[in-house]
Amino acid sequence: MNNLWNALTRRKTDDVIECESKLARVLNLFDLTALGVGSTLGLGVYVLAGAVAYDKAGPAVTLSFFIAAVASAFAGICYAEFAARVPKAGSAYVYSYVTIGEFVAFTIGWNLILEYVIGTASVASGLSGYFDSLLGKKMSNVLGSALPINIGFLGAYPDFLAFSMVLLLTALLAFGVKESSYLNNIFTSVNLITICIVLIAGSINADPNNWSISADKVPDGFGKGGFMPYGFAGVMAGAAKCFYGFVGFDCIATTGEEAVNPKRNIPLAIVISLIIIFLSYFGVSTVLTMMLPYYDQDPNAPFPTAFESINWYTVKWIVTLGAVFALCTSLLGAMFPLPRVLYAMANDGIIFKKLSTVNDRTQTPLFATIISGIFASIMALIFDLNQLIDMMSIGTLLAYTIVAICVLVLRYEDDLTSDIEENLRITPSTIFRQLFNLDSYRRPTILSSSITKISIVLFAVVCIIWCSLDKVYDFGSTPSIISLSIFAITLILIMIIIVMQPISNIELTFKVPLVPLIPCLSVFANLYLMFQLDVFTWIRFLIWIALGYLAYFIYGISHSTQIQRNRNHAEAAMKLQQHQYTNHAFESDTKRNEINENNVIEKI
Repeated sequence: MNNLWNALTRRKTDDVIECESKLARVLNLFDLTALGVGSTLGLGVYVLAGAVAYDKAGPAVTLSFFIAAVASAFAGICYAEFAARVPKAGSAYVYSYVTIGEFVAFTIGWNLILEYVIGTASVASGLSGYFDSLLGKKMSNVLGSALPINIGFLGAYPDFLAFSMVLLLTALLAFGVKESSYLNNIFTSVNLITICIVLIAGSINADPNNWSISADKVPDGFGKGGFMPYGFAGVMAGAAKCFYGFVGFDCIATTGEEAVNPKRNIPLAIVISLIIIFLSYFGVSTVLTMMLPYYDQDPNAPFPTAFESINWYTVKWIVTLGAVFALCTSLLGAMFPLPRVLYAMANDGIIFKKLSTVNDRTQTPLFATIISGIFASIMALIFDLNQLIDMMSIGTLLAYTIVAICVLVLRYEDDLTSDIEENLRITPSTIFRQLFNLDSYRRPTILSSSITKISIVLFAVVCIIWCSLDKVYDFGSTPSIISLSIFAITLILIMIIIVMQPISNIELTFKVPLVPLIPCLSVFANLYLMFQLDVFTWIRFLIWIALGYLAYFIYGISHSTQIQRNRNHAEAAMKLQQHQYTNHAFESDTKRNEINENNVIEKI
């Protein structure tokens, strides 16, 4: 049992004989920012804004995007600190492997595979649906009648366009990272130009009265009119859906071994891309809901419909072409991280080693790219967009939660054992004094670090209870107010205990500000959004996790390269100890000889 626990909690370390990464370091700050923006500004701008406004939040979709942006920003700056700490390929998988242990890392990596496969398939499906909407549903009608799929949990028909798009971009990614980044930069530039055209043209035709439509003019089934026709609950439901629009920035963190100066450029690229993404979403949703009443929006292709309604056909087709480029960019960005995660996990031996093969000519994980492309293309072929989106968020939110927890663990981690601590007896009194740091320790100790870790676990558990009670009780009822207030006070007390502990002073190119507040808020926001997902999503997620654990315990736990790394470290430590012992013996012999020589000289 002890050996099993050691295996599950072993942490990733750099091997003492490990060589430099085989991946090519070619991505600069502009490339990384364009990758983050391109992978994120796709469905969110051209589909999601109209869909959420239509039946979720109305004009308050702007607030929904703001709330989703805040939750994403908390996660984003946590990713940025880890990118500064651990500039390796693999994103949250590597971060959790370094800080928590192999089992948690495998869980996160397995979820990231799910996230990126479904992200790729969902963008391809959205692109296909966008084309179909522009063609008057001709493609779906023909395929639906000729090749229907009469299985409840699959799509209505095989989506060959989405299937082909994924395979085409898989070939592009396999050709080379720099070549694909050139195309991504071009597509992203076209996307941003299109968004600027939308903002200018939409502002010219904006009517602020569409944000204050009276209830008697609103059709049945579309709320009460005004700015928040569906109430605050609608805004939060919209925020949970808008969160999907921010998924993708974390692909920047997977480029740790392909970025030039990753400790500086990756954190900067994450922050810059999140700012650009939020401003784009907020601006686009504002002009869209001012151009056209929310109940007249087209959930599948809102902007072409909006500009067609005001007879601006030229702008309509400019926006349509821009949307196609944007969705292609988003597809490329969604596909890019998947082979990198597979490469990182295979390189560590916890999934099949063949997936870590790097092609000598393209300097990309070629086999992993091909396998992931085939997998994603099949998903895009047989599932529809809504089924894919439902599965995507849960893995992403769990990864964001673990990254925020890792930031807290490392920030309060003990680095060196202090002289005070060597003689410190652990008693109820010393624990109580350390809870509020009454002895004013200025750097972490084993005791303070342990208190922090326990507090973080308790914080997450209380968050889960809070979210569960929020689902059980009606919001605003007396039991809801009393119970949620008690647990909210508990969360605040736990944060006070954490903030009282001494913090590590390690120098980094980027650090999360306001620790522990921002990581704790990130944990709370991510868990809250996870609890907004339906039970069927949780069931599918648990099935995926069970398959992953089966693969890990059969193959990964015994083939982990960390086993050999630990042996190499032990051998190196033994050699160092022997070397020090030899030096000490040599110095003793030399000193002894000098004393004997001095004695001989004195006798003479």
